[in-house]
Amino acid sequence: MHDLDALRGEFQAELAAAATVADLDLLDRRWVKARKGELFGGVKTLPVEERKAYGQRLNELFNAITADLAGRRTALAEQALARDLHDPRFDATLPGVRRERGSFHPIDLVQHHLERVFQGMGFHVLDYPELELEAYNFEGLNIPKDHPARDMQDTFWVDPAHGKGLLLRTHTSAGQVRAMHELTPPFRAVFPGRVYRMEAVDASHEHTFHQLEGLMIDKDVSVANLISSMKTLLSTIFEREVTIRLRPGYFPFVEPGFELDLKCMVCGGSGCSVCKQSGWVELLPCGLVHPNVLKAGGLDPDQWSGWAFGLGLSRLVMMKYQLDDIRLLLGSDLRFLSQFSDVL
Repeated sequence: MHDLDALRGEFQAELAAAATVADLDLLDRRWVKARKGELFGGVKTLPVEERKAYGQRLNELFNAITADLAGRRTALAEQALARDLHDPRFDATLPGVRRERGSFHPIDLVQHHLERVFQGMGFHVLDYPELELEAYNFEGLNIPKDHPARDMQDTFWVDPAHGKGLLLRTHTSAGQVRAMHELTPPFRAVFPGRVYRMEAVDASHEHTFHQLEGLMIDKDVSVANLISSMKTLLSTIFEREVTIRLRPGYFPFVEPGFELDLKCMVCGGSGCSVCKQSGWVELLPCGLVHPNVLKAGGLDPDQWSGWAFGLGLSRLVMMKYQLDDIRLLLGSDLRFLSQFSDVL
């Protein structure tokens, strides 16, 4: 057992010598963070009948030390203010320094909104790595090494010397097989995240952008389920009815596959650089999960079916806020970023 009165005296002597906030921070680390753990750790070595009383005295000691530190901090702050007020250069009529308030990024705002919408529909919200295995990004999605679809996604590969078969994921679809391995069907899940492709950058394309993948595994899933869910999602995000079209599309991991396009909300469908003068923006590739992908996820395609979509989150943000250039989203112009709400 330690002499707690002597410890209090030792601390008081060190506190009296503390002349700066940095000195107080050092005392806080030495006493509240280090000595406290050491002393309380020794309680278990005492006879059982002595532990309670000694523990109570230790609590009293460290409550007093914490209060002394707080009081000394207040005193130092008051001393600093008094020095400033008596400084002949101090002018109380000058305007104060404005504290700038930060705000959430527009992608974060829309992503969190989407997550709440999907959670309300019974979806899990999952997170998967950006540095992905080739097996999940390609093979598990019915895209073998010789498949032409690999040419459609110019991939950033990790140096083989540092990791064989590692890449920066080209789509959030890489999480589909991971989700099937982790969750027991039936289930529904979304997994938002950043993806990478070696693309030419223009008003509607970036080499780094955001997607939100959705996956539903159940029995007797149909395209009608998918379309209904997507309409609910988009109407909730935009808080009004939106104009969409569904057209056939090819993706190796869904069969049949579709492209869900949204009438461009930047130009109203009249044609602009964002929609490539077409009046429509490709927003949401989707379809029924391919049987080979179900097998890769360890599921029997005769028993289970599902649908999946890969929402272009960056493009959705552009439509919601009517942005005419995707490059604004990853830029560092604070004039642009400060326009958005700071409430999620």
